[in-house]
Amino acid sequence: MVHTNFIKTTTSVTRRLYSTKGSSSVVIVSAVRTPMGSFLGSLASLPAGKLGAVAVGAAVERAGLRKDQVQEVFMGNVCQGGVGQAPARQATLFAGLPTSTICTTVNKVCASGMKSIMLASQSIQLGHQDIVLAGGMESMSNVPYYLKRGQTPYGGVTLADGVVFDGLTDVYNKFHMGCCAENTAKKLGITREQQDEFAINSYKRSEQAYKQNAFADELVSVNVPQKKGQPDKVFGEDEEYKRVNFDKFKQLATVFQRENGTVNSWKCLDVERWRSRRGAYFGRDCFQAGT
Repeated sequence: MVHTNFIKTTTSVTRRLYSTKGSSSVVIVSAVRTPMGSFLGSLASLPAGKLGAVAVGAAVERAGLRKDQVQEVFMGNVCQGGVGQAPARQATLFAGLPTSTICTTVNKVCASGMKSIMLASQSIQLGHQDIVLAGGMESMSNVPYYLKRGQTPYGGVTLADGVVFDGLTDVYNKFHMGCCAENTAKKLGITREQQDEFAINSYKRSEQAYKQNAFADELVSVNVPQKKGQPDKVFGEDEEYKRVNFDKFKQLATVFQRENGTVNSWKCLDVERWRSRRGAYFGRDCFQAGT
């Protein structure tokens, strides 16, 4: 549903009118995520599309909707090398939604999932759809190495890490995102000691949150296939915070600037936290939904 005043607007209407609350206000009626696995960890055997499908299916179920009621899906996915065609459609169909569901994959680097949610909201506000699902999915563990076509010189070939090439390298200045972190730290006067303390507190807060069952409402467990004849392993808790070694944390060498650097490997990216967020969110016209 589109507000009548919106239909009749002209080019003289200010931008604010487009975001003013009207009859197509958007609400989130379900929000779900899988646990975050470590790099090459417990979820490494599952591609992004399958992981996304777990979140999509759970979001539909928790919203109390039939799968055929979802009209459109937006899913963010950055490192798409080796994922296969139309990642968002994979997640949608693997979750059992019908082929009639409109699907769009969004690549806006770190903002991909957020942009997907924005697009879903806009689709509802404009009256294009009533029920839209949006989220993001990544599997850093499954990103391949690249070999340029035709590169067969004498003496060997050069492979490029797809994670670094497509996900972590600034294409305009040809440097790693970690170098941006170093530059920002120096510009703002953030010391290594301050970063260490912040990162350690982050790990400890994650642990405390699990002890307090703070994530129970948002998590959906993942069944990870095992070797033939063995039952699936149920993965239901973020993995990385349990692997950190605080005794070694402050002694780790810096990664991106060896001399006078501040960023080490346990805080530079927290690799799988950055790459493996997989969520699904439902937006719905609150007037039509009666919420």
